[in-house]
Amino acid sequence: MHDDRTLVEARLRRVLDERIRPAVHPESVPLEVAVWHAPGEPVPVAEGLAADVEPVTVGSRWGAPWGTSWFRVTGTVPAEWAGKTVEAILDLGFDENMPGFQCEGLVYRPDGTPVKGLNPRNQWVRIGAPVQGGEEVRLHVEAASNPVVMGPRPFTPTPLGDLETAGRDPQYTLTRMDLAVLDETVWHLVTDLEVLGELMAELPVDSPRRWEILRAVERALDALDLQDVGGTAERARACLADVLAAPAVPSAHRISAVGHAHIDSAWLWPLRETVRKVARTAANMTALLDDEPDFVFAMSQAQQWAWVKEHRPEVWARVKKAVADGRFVPAGGMWVESDTNMPGSEAMARQFVHGKRFFLDEFGVDNDEAWLPDTFGFAAGLPQIIRAAGSRYLLTQKISWSRTNSFPHHTFRWEGIDGTRIYTHFPPVDTYNCSMRGAEIAHAVRNFKDKGTARHSLAPTGWGDGGGGTTREMVAKAARLRDLEGSATVTWETPSAFFAKAEVENPEPPVWVGELYLELHRATLTSQAGTKQGNRRSEHLLREAELWAATAAVRTGFPYPYADLDRIWKTVLLHQFHDILPGSSIAWVHREARATYARIADELNGIVDAAQRALAGEGTVPLLFNAAPHTRAGVPAGGARPAEASGRTTHAGRPDGGHVLDNGLLRIGVDPRGLVDSVLDLATGRETIAPGRTGNLLQLHQDLPNMWDAWDVDEFYRNTVTDLTDADEVTPGDDGASVRIVRTFGGSRVTQLLSLPPGEKRLVVDTEVDWHETEKFLKLAFPLDLHTDRYASETQFGHFFRPTHTNTSWEAAKFEACNHRFVHLQEPDWGVALVNDGTYGHDVTRAVRTDGDGGTTTTVRASLLRAPRFPDPETDQGVHRFRHALVPGASIGDAVREGWRINLPERRLDGAGEVTPLVTVDRDSVVVTAVKLADDGSGDVVVRFHEAHGARARATLTAGFPLAGAEVTDLLERPLADTAPPAVDDGRIAVALRPFELRTLRLKRA
Repeated sequence: MHDDRTLVEARLRRVLDERIRPAVHPESVPLEVAVWHAPGEPVPVAEGLAADVEPVTVGSRWGAPWGTSWFRVTGTVPAEWAGKTVEAILDLGFDENMPGFQCEGLVYRPDGTPVKGLNPRNQWVRIGAPVQGGEEVRLHVEAASNPVVMGPRPFTPTPLGDLETAGRDPQYTLTRMDLAVLDETVWHLVTDLEVLGELMAELPVDSPRRWEILRAVERALDALDLQDVGGTAERARACLADVLAAPAVPSAHRISAVGHAHIDSAWLWPLRETVRKVARTAANMTALLDDEPDFVFAMSQAQQWAWVKEHRPEVWARVKKAVADGRFVPAGGMWVESDTNMPGSEAMARQFVHGKRFFLDEFGVDNDEAWLPDTFGFAAGLPQIIRAAGSRYLLTQKISWSRTNSFPHHTFRWEGIDGTRIYTHFPPVDTYNCSMRGAEIAHAVRNFKDKGTARHSLAPTGWGDGGGGTTREMVAKAARLRDLEGSATVTWETPSAFFAKAEVENPEPPVWVGELYLELHRATLTSQAGTKQGNRRSEHLLREAELWAATAAVRTGFPYPYADLDRIWKTVLLHQFHDILPGSSIAWVHREARATYARIADELNGIVDAAQRALAGEGTVPLLFNAAPHTRAGVPAGGARPAEASGRTTHAGRPDGGHVLDNGLLRIGVDPRGLVDSVLDLATGRETIAPGRTGNLLQLHQDLPNMWDAWDVDEFYRNTVTDLTDADEVTPGDDGASVRIVRTFGGSRVTQLLSLPPGEKRLVVDTEVDWHETEKFLKLAFPLDLHTDRYASETQFGHFFRPTHTNTSWEAAKFEACNHRFVHLQEPDWGVALVNDGTYGHDVTRAVRTDGDGGTTTTVRASLLRAPRFPDPETDQGVHRFRHALVPGASIGDAVREGWRINLPERRLDGAGEVTPLVTVDRDSVVVTAVKLADDGSGDVVVRFHEAHGARARATLTAGFPLAGAEVTDLLERPLADTAPPAVDDGRIAVALRPFELRTLRLKRA
């Protein structure tokens, strides 16, 4: 037989595009359209429905950036359409290739009942099936003219990312507003041919199955009259019946399809628009559930559910019914799909507390899985947090984006820093926007790395990022792929059903130990410094507010601000979403975030001040309140008393014009350029700075990644660097015990203060940058005279080791990494810590000195600022303040302590006398991360703590109040069923912890 394969395949493509798809809606009549453009922000539904409208025609331009237009469409179903299926086709000016990234709409009936959402891949609204004929049609569309921020040339700077700069030019052209007949037979023929054509293209050319499909398709096209597609569609479908009925082979890969719409809680749109995106998607999905009995839809992010409940009660009612039916599934158990690298210990825990509690309170659902398909890598402390929340599984897809190394597993157990293992799945379909295309399904089969031990994977199915969800076309394709020869089998299932089956099938998968590092998007650890500092400050203010409010409530009857703390926590958690905290959202998002963090700080400082005043009482005794988990200046953790004297620091000039600071513990040498050429540990005589090198060195790099500007820093940025060594001023500080340095470069100015606090073994570096660079990367470097092949960086509830070398491609790929409050480098008997109050990105490199002593120089650099131009063209322009401290001679315990110290500045207040702590622990390695009252309002005191040094620890926890009993609980403060209550002896509880173990105790007050 002659090979005519390409001829038939080309014929199929043209006939589908030019004849069959246009015949899906063979008859149409125009609707009458009128519009009201809301003058400002979105209005309530009732106001939009009642607004005075003006006539508008198809072809008209509409929609200023970020505007809202209310369209009213009216018409009459022609009498001759009686008995047919009729739909309204409402095309607001969509580009079908950009679902979720442009204009969208939510359709309402005149009484305010939501019908469904409109988006580029979902332009239809069912009017009747069948219709009577002569029916009046009246619909209202709340249309959002969201501009296309990432246009045809991605990553091009644009003013469209902020309402204040976007202008008022109309963005869209009204394209089609019709009533149309739906020919369901033709619609099904389209799906038949798409499924078979896509499957055929993925099969080997020499596969008999491919040729069977080709011949069936050829017969179907022969049976079709191109001038009467509707009249001959059934005949064409009959030619395809046999190949569609052929069952899959027994060994076929099995795919659990989960209806999904990964909706970024903010990204290329502001938070307020996400509220509407979620409502549109939820309306769409509940409507699809009504039409498709096999379909199951899962939605994560409790915040998004809460938005629907608060802002769209009419959609919420439909969602609640679908949840009760078991088909609209709460997933993930987190408040948002957060970043997991940068949130602190308590914040990461509270993501699960607030997320799981919302689903429990609203629906009685306790999620087993963490659902994070798009998060930019996963910190090594996360597994025990997931387990401590009562969950067992993790799903993500993003690691497939890694650019250097291919992750070796799709299903595995992920082991965290404390030894906790979580059953984890990476969908081999490699997308969280699966549309059931044959190429996607075939890729999942080929890509699946666990062949031979498992044959089951998950596919999150539906348009996401900007929302939209699953379409009827995807459901129809999945139905044909349920049991089809040559394809994986596809079944709609919930996430929990998938994980249960996967674990039975593959109960002992491989183990991956340590962080799940994404070899991409490394610059998200630095972009939008103001957002990151707002997050860090909010986390620590929340700690203070809970600690002092709980102490004051127990001691003085102070009214514990349950509702305020709950609301503020949820706001902070929302802003940890994986495009807000990472700095990869539009300017509008970060402008609002900075304002939100400022309001939060004011409110939390007010709570702290009121609680501390209640505790201090009236008096003139100068009290130092210590919110850190370690004693400071003689003041116990969580208590207040007069501070102990701490010695003094001296300043002296050097003959070369430099400066010397000395406090009896450290001697700091500062050269005439304001660079630190000596940090001498006086107790050991050990020099910290590498020979011939200088610390406090600001380094400026060119920084234009190949793509993903705010997200990425590519390794070639290191090829060019400018050391900022020229100083405008190097003078003694006003206090006589510090050095002030001023530098200017480009359009920017840096002012630094180097100080050596009396009685403390740390060099404090305060850096103020008035930043006006673009596409630059600013780092703060300390070259250390220290030989080590690994270093520790803090993560949630502990720390994690990374290599300082690049022996393998896995190690070389980690050229920019995340830390929380500290990084720590150590030789066996001496170490150095660099602590910070609000930066996350850093790098550590090593070099052997070729001149002099041949020793090793290990350089640690903190990442301060970037200047990408997309999606926010003014990223980080303006004034920023950073605080770092270099701690020579530091053990890991010193690093932990100093990290807390720099983030929880002391507070001073006059009062009547000492405030004793509510809870004490007698071992420094056991760090208390939260002291609060129980969320249920019982008055119980909740204490969360962990072992922080990486070693086993025995300690005694003592309650500073009469204690009636205690329970070990999960993060949601529920008693652990398999754990006996700890023994209480006169208010004391003995605690034994394994390395990095996290524990929560609920203390019942007598």
